[in-house]
Amino acid sequence: MDVDIRLLRYFVAVAEEGNLTYAARRLFVSQPALTKQIKQLEHLLGVALFTRSKSGMTLTEAGRAFAERVPGVLADWDRTVRQTKNTGSREQRVLRVGYLASAANEATQRIIADFAEVRPDWRADMRQSTWSDPSAGLASGEVDVALVRLPFPGQEALRLEVLSIEDRMAVLPATHPLAERERLAFRELWDEPFVAAPAETGAWRDYWLGADERDDRPVRIGAVVDQPDDWLSAIANGYGIALAPESAARFYARPGIVYRPVSGVAPSRIAVAWAPEDDGNPVVRDFVRCCVANRPESR
Repeated sequence: MDVDIRLLRYFVAVAEEGNLTYAARRLFVSQPALTKQIKQLEHLLGVALFTRSKSGMTLTEAGRAFAERVPGVLADWDRTVRQTKNTGSREQRVLRVGYLASAANEATQRIIADFAEVRPDWRADMRQSTWSDPSAGLASGEVDVALVRLPFPGQEALRLEVLSIEDRMAVLPATHPLAERERLAFRELWDEPFVAAPAETGAWRDYWLGADERDDRPVRIGAVVDQPDDWLSAIANGYGIALAPESAARFYARPGIVYRPVSGVAPSRIAVAWAPEDDGNPVVRDFVRCCVANRPESR
């Protein structure tokens, strides 16, 4: 019997969370899709792994026995995959660098230039990720190191070095009544529809909606997008407003939208991230050093 490794990951998430909704957010999938996958795994095994109730998902005796072994199987598999990909990268002298939108801002070119000096026989392959994966490919092992924005689900399992902090700004259609103001208070925006990242991004989406800074006021969603261009278009077309890092005003300026300073929201943090398994990887360490050397306070 062959079992898709993805089904094992889904099982572990549900077992650890004890709740389908929380597990779905952690996995970046919809709850109905996760429910279907768990049922498929139970069908393949021929046993019930969970007892369902209104309070959540409880492991059966068979489920507990399965849960004792699966994490070790996944850890061995992940280690094998990562080592194989790292070997391939070393052979090709390519460091796979994931990034999310403008994560490193203007420092990116300096980081790449410094890395080229330190490792002249290596090439940094920059790979942009969609917003549906705030880890920029690091969680899945698609990249060796990533430039990310905090917080995002699963970051506690990674190594992180904060590189910079920048204010968040309000982004509005140019025709919005508040667009003429020089500065806004976030409370003035609570009742506005927002353009949001996919729900599967969990805490990352909530952060960019200011969910924790609304005094429990519910968020209105005007549109859901997964790419910067779609995000800009949705705002310009009046589907909603948004919060964005200050650097977005430089990287994503376009007719039809305006950026305004906003008070009442915490700033954004940019970090370089890598897997704990790569603590001893000298190429990853060199790239991280290049990132740290180009922090604003380091120059």
